[in-house]
Amino acid sequence: MVAYASGKAEKVNIATDLAAQLAAFVAWCREHIRGDEKGEAQLFLDHLFRAFGHAGLREAGAVCEDRVKKDGGGTAFADLVWKPVVLVEMKKRGVDLSKHYRQAFDYWTRLVPGLPPTYADSMRLVTADCLSASGTA
Repeated sequence: MVAYASGKAEKVNIATDLAAQLAAFVAWCREHIRGDEKGEAQLFLDHLFRAFGHAGLREAGAVCEDRVKKDGGGTAFADLVWKPVVLVEMKKRGVDLSKHYRQAFDYWTRLVPGLPPTYADSMRLVTADCLSASGTA
């Protein structure tokens, strides 16, 4: 990775830089995020994208509240879709995430047809609980 400071290109240790950015993100969440899905989801996600080095979630090509057509008619909304990279469906603190696997699966298969989902311990990768003031994950 190359960073530009004072008009000069400088090499940056990617792992160290990312660790510092993620630590700053966690500190920001502890101060500002209270676990309200409706009021904080997009703000949380934009800061998360910035922590990973993007200018923001939109600048990375992600979309919030992407419309998903339901089988029986009607429309649902995926919290964030970054095709074909990730789908994020957020829930408030304390919700049993296992009850929402089907929802995330359906959203992904409808929004990114032909690309089966890959899971990494499902939807508990990042939760508000992981960012609590206690620091426990």
